Amino acid sequence: MTTETATRALTVPANGRNRAQRDASRGIKRSAWSIAKHVIMIALALLMLYPLLWMVVSSLRPNSEIFTNPSIIPDSFQVQNYATGWNALSDPFSLYLGNSIIIVIGAILGNLFACSLAAYAFARLEFRFKRLAFTIMLLTIMLPFQVTLVPQYIMFSFVHMLNTFWPLILPKVLGTDSFFIFLMVQFIRAIPRELDEAARIDGCGHPRIFFRVILPLMTPALATTTIFTFIWMWNEFFGPIVYLTQPHTWTVQVALGQFIDNQTGGDWGALFAMSVVSLIPVFLAFLIGQRFLIRGIATTGIK
Repeated sequence: MTTETATRALTVPANGRNRAQRDASRGIKRSAWSIAKHVIMIALALLMLYPLLWMVVSSLRPNSEIFTNPSIIPDSFQVQNYATGWNALSDPFSLYLGNSIIIVIGAILGNLFACSLAAYAFARLEFRFKRLAFTIMLLTIMLPFQVTLVPQYIMFSFVHMLNTFWPLILPKVLGTDSFFIFLMVQFIRAIPRELDEAARIDGCGHPRIFFRVILPLMTPALATTTIFTFIWMWNEFFGPIVYLTQPHTWTVQVALGQFIDNQTGGDWGALFAMSVVSLIPVFLAFLIGQRFLIRGIATTGIK
C-alpha cells in the first residue's frame, strides 16, 4: 500500500505538469494568433487610411511635389494652400459651405418629417392597398436617381425653381427616400402595440399617439436617418451640378470641381486643402452620431 501510494503521489503531479504545459502552450498559441490578427488589422487600416493621409499631407505641399512624392511624411508645410483655396473662386469658400449646410438642414428636416409619418402609416394604420403601396415603395429603392432626373428637371424648370435650393430639398419633404421609410417601419414594428392601446384608452387619436408615444421612442432611427442624410447630401454632386448653375448657388462638392482646369491642370494644393476642409463636417457628424448610428441599425433588423 505504501508503494502504491508513493507511486500515485509521483504520477499525479506529473500529469498535472503535463496538463499545465499543454495549457500554457495553448495560451501561447492563442496569444500569438491574437497578436498576428491585430497586426494584420492595423496593416489593413493603414492601407485604407493611406489615401486620406496622403491627401492631408498633399494639402501642405507645393504643386510640384504632390505627385512626385508618395510619402505621407511631409517635408515642408505650405499652409498658404488653405488661404489660396479659400479665395480661389469667385466667392469665398465659406459661401459654398453655407449653401451645403442650408441644403443639408432642409433635407434632414424633410426626411425626419415625411419619412416618419409615412413609416407610421405603414406600420400602424390599416388602409386599402397597403401591401401594394408598401411593395411599390420598396421597389423605388432600386430605382436609380438618374431615371427620374429628366422629368424632375422639367417640372422644376416649369415652376421656375432652377438655381434655387428647392429641387434638392422639396423631394425630401415629400418622402422620396424609401430607404429611411423602410428603416423606420422596421423600428416602429418593434415597439409594442400595447403602448398604442393604452394611449387610445386615454383618448388619444393617431396624431397624439404618433407625437407623444411613437416619436419619442424613435430616437435611434431618427438619429440614423439624420446622419445618413447629412453624409449623403453633403457629398451629393450630381444633383447640385444639374440644378445649380450660378456660382453663388454652388455647394461644396460643385465648388471643388471648379479647381480642376482641363487646360492647365488646376491648383492641386488648394484643391486638397479645401477637400480637407469639406471632410471636417462629415467627420464630426459621424464621430458625434456613431453611437446612435450603430444602435439605430441594430434595432431595426437591418443586418
